[in-house]
Amino acid sequence: MMFWGVPGGFDSSYMIYLAIALIVPMLAQMKLKSTFASFKQVRSFSGMTGAQVARRILDGNGLHQVPVVEIGGHLSDHYDPRQRVIRLSGDIYRGQSLASAAVAAHEVGHAIQHEEGYAFLNFRSALFPVVNITSRLGIYAVFIGLMMEGLMGLAMLGVIMVGFTVLFQLVTLPVEFNASSRAMVQLERFGVLRGGDEEAGAKKVLSAAAWTYVAGTVVAVAELVRLIFVLNNRNSRRR
Repeated sequence: MMFWGVPGGFDSSYMIYLAIALIVPMLAQMKLKSTFASFKQVRSFSGMTGAQVARRILDGNGLHQVPVVEIGGHLSDHYDPRQRVIRLSGDIYRGQSLASAAVAAHEVGHAIQHEEGYAFLNFRSALFPVVNITSRLGIYAVFIGLMMEGLMGLAMLGVIMVGFTVLFQLVTLPVEFNASSRAMVQLERFGVLRGGDEEAGAKKVLSAAAWTYVAGTVVAVAELVRLIFVLNNRNSRRR
């Protein structure tokens, strides 16, 4: 039996995808870790911790009801739109660095998006429960559909499911870039950073973080393109 359209289970599209899936995220993570480690050592002019930065910006935007809590993990920081809470890892919550200020402000950017009804954030939130299911089932549907005779329809359904994951990744990009843009505005507005070098450093941290989302999108698109290629290749052989 042929798997992924060729004898032996591997084809050129798989090797290309594998290279992208391994190399692109690895480079993005290396960039993020390197940048974060560098600016984690640079104390901000204000000397505010990440928690204080988040609280200052939240209160300044009338979001007094949004709590800021500390969580475990490294770079596990996020805004939870369901519970409307900002969760910061220990390094960010307690840190007084440029990296701490930038990351905390970025997460507050998401809270401000939520409050203002930012369209892309709302769309991503609506997609999340769907993607949470399709991301797990889609690839299995493709596997089964390609391995079993007469189940190409199931394989096509699996590709569509994978497509929802790609859509989610694409929608995530403007959400993240917009949150970073809002973060820089808020950091300047409340005097958290001193202009020039400090603002440039914060931008580098946010840019490095953004590349991890770009990398995730590239991998997701590559996976979808590969599956479409394999499906078309299998259909061509059947004709």
